[in-house]
Amino acid sequence: MKANTWIRPNSVEVRDVPDPQILNGRDAIVRISSAAICGSDLHLFNGFIPTMKKGDILGHEFMGEIVETGPELSDRAVGDRVVVAFPIACGRCTNCKAELYSICENSNPNAAVAEKAFGRSPAGIFGYSHMLGGYPGGQAQYARVPFADVGTLRIEDDLPDERVLFLSDVLPTGWMAADMCDIQTGDVIAVWGAGAVGLFAAHAALLMGAERVIVIDRFDYRLRRARERVGAETINYERADVREALSDLTGGRGPDAAIDAVGMEGHHGNELLHLYDRGKQSLRLETDRPHALRQAILSVRNGGTVSVIGAYGGFVDKFPIGAVMNRSLTIRSGQCHVQRYWRELLERIRSGEIDSTIPMTHRVPLDQAPAGYSAMKHKDDEAIKVVLRPNG
Repeated sequence: MKANTWIRPNSVEVRDVPDPQILNGRDAIVRISSAAICGSDLHLFNGFIPTMKKGDILGHEFMGEIVETGPELSDRAVGDRVVVAFPIACGRCTNCKAELYSICENSNPNAAVAEKAFGRSPAGIFGYSHMLGGYPGGQAQYARVPFADVGTLRIEDDLPDERVLFLSDVLPTGWMAADMCDIQTGDVIAVWGAGAVGLFAAHAALLMGAERVIVIDRFDYRLRRARERVGAETINYERADVREALSDLTGGRGPDAAIDAVGMEGHHGNELLHLYDRGKQSLRLETDRPHALRQAILSVRNGGTVSVIGAYGGFVDKFPIGAVMNRSLTIRSGQCHVQRYWRELLERIRSGEIDSTIPMTHRVPLDQAPAGYSAMKHKDDEAIKVVLRPNG
């Protein structure tokens, strides 16, 4: 089969690779109809996630049709059309029973590697390094899905792929980002990042009762989409001091909650500070650039909440713990527990309450995956979300 593979930092190739095989009783093989390039895939592309190997199949956002099942998979069948959740979860451990699927205790066969970085291991993730399981991803014609009774959502109607694909990751991730803010009617929510997750987080916050949502980014086309497709207010951080602007917009109080939808490769409006953090990264003095996180902490109101949904991989410098402690801030975070949210979100899509196509900008064949990665990295052609069609 054809698959998009990681070669080295800033290089991916579509190659012929072996077809996946059933390995365990609850496995399913899915023929993939759509797969997306995620913003967090760029962390792999850019070389910031360790334990990648040449030839690894990328991709953790995908859907398709089940074409083969393991002998213990009783409630999925060949022919089922399914969305696949990016965190691989057994459904039976303590964390899965608590709906904390992204920290499943049984799905990462390389847990010892992850424990060296994180202290404890999170769940395995498709196409996201050997530290997180080494599972082949979904930017391919076929994929093996372990624990498919837990990790797939049946789509039992004629909703097109483009309306349900993002249930695999970015839609529930944005929803969880807003959910962690405990939004009350009338709240003002600030969202750093107008990529797919930030746009969905802003959309979710308004649906949850926020009076105003303010999205911060530096690309006009992304900010325009936040205004036109979501109804958010916007700040371009290269043209305004974000803390001052948020203070002015909230009567000097600050937003009630802040969402960091940027993560480890944040950019700073001050180019010298940005280069300073890039330099520390290159010398391995820190692994992540937490510009958005620092700014969110310093901007939120006293007693407010900072929701961290952008992906971080290791250590950050100059973390303002004094602001967190002295101003009674709450920080909540996590990889998304996709399976907790996706049934509710599917119903909201069906009813028309959620616009699940907000970030989609490009649809291309699988063989154009390298160009899709380049477009997303360099923000070419107003790219926000590139969707691949592995099987035509």
